[in-house]
This record gives sequence, structure tokens and C-alpha cells, in this order.
Amino acid sequence: MLNEEARLSALLRQLRDRFPSAEIVVVDGGSEDRSAAVALREASVVLLGDRGRAAQMNLGGQAARGDWLFFLHADSDPEFTEAECLASLEGLAASSAAWGFCRVRLVGRSRALPLIGWFMNRRSCLTSVATGDQGLFISRELFDRVRGFAPIPLMEDVEICKRLRRRARPACLALRVRSSGRRWDEKGVLATILRMWALRLAYCLGVSPQRLWHHYYGRHALVADSRGRAGAA
Repeated sequence: MLNEEARLSALLRQLRDRFPSAEIVVVDGGSEDRSAAVALREASVVLLGDRGRAAQMNLGGQAARGDWLFFLHADSDPEFTEAECLASLEGLAASSAAWGFCRVRLVGRSRALPLIGWFMNRRSCLTSVATGDQGLFISRELFDRVRGFAPIPLMEDVEICKRLRRRARPACLALRVRSSGRRWDEKGVLATILRMWALRLAYCLGVSPQRLWHHYYGRHALVADSRGRAGAA
């Protein structure tokens, strides 16, 4: 999480109610609001780490004690129960898949978000490459074997999926995660789609994640660098 005070308490209460047996590990990347204080009231473990999705998720993954890890961004929440989750994990354990991802449902002002979510789900199942918005399930054994997320400031979800699929084909789970469509609402649907595809294409062509991060965050990236931070979560 990063600066999610406004919605964090409701999210963590929902996670606690829906998944009473789960260990909830929250990793804060240097929030400038009261996110960490809110998390302390609801989460099992609250960690303070370097800013950046990869660094934060690695820290949380290393601290978690379960046999299965589920990586969830703070602007997303699962629309399934613990019983449904455990049934899916049993299916994963019984198959050759040691990882998988959920289907995303984008919510926001734009009427195009359901269609965008549908295409994201189709693409991820066809390519075995998911985005962090979808939530990633990874077995503890496999996560340790691949040494977690690569220490890069952007495209960490794409990068780890490509490494994971070389070891095992993922499961496209029927479980659904509701994720915020605020980036499309704020920047415009067409502009955001073109920007995201341009970033993915540039990454596939070998442009470094560091250069892509500076392009993605623009002036904010320069300010962040001057403060010694490694990215935005």
C-alpha cells in the first residue's frame, strides 16, 4: 500500500471477515498519511519497507508464514470467500500448477471498464501473464524457488509471470477481484490503454524498467529520485 488511508480500514475489515483463518500482512512503502496507523488496528502484521511494488511484495512474502501467498494491491479487494479460496487452492495443489491468478472486475466512472476488464482476463489466460490488479496466488515453495519479484520499479508483475510460466502453466481461476479503475477515470480510457500498451511493448523490446518508470511517473519520478526512493506503489 501507499497512501491508502481513505479505504484501507474498510478493506482490512472485509478481509478479516471473509478470511478469518488467513494471515494478513500489510507492507507500507512510506505513506505520507495515516495508512500505517490504520493497518496496525486490523492487520496481522504491518511492515514498513522501501517504496516500490516489487520491494514491498517481496518483504511481505518473506514475512508471511503460509504455504500459499496471495498478493493484493490496496486498491483491490477479492469478491470470494475463504471457502471458495481454499477450494481453488486444493485444485491448484492437485494439479501441476503452483500458481494462478484471479479474474479482474474494474469499477469506476467509465462505462468502458467492464469491457477493459474482460479483455484483460482473456489476454492473461491466453498469455499466462497477469497484472497485479488481478491478484496473484503463488505457492510458498515456488515463490522461494524463483526468489520472488525482480527488484525493478515497474513491470514486476509481467516479469515474474514470465518466469513462473516457464516452470508451470498457471491456473486462470474463476475467483474474481474487484479493482479500482481510477487510472482510466483520471487519465482517460483511450489515453490510458495506449500508454499501458506502449509501456508493455517497450518492455518486450528491451527498454529497461527504470526508463519506463521515469516515463510512467514523469515529474513525480524525478522528485522521488531526489528523495532516494525506488518507485511508487
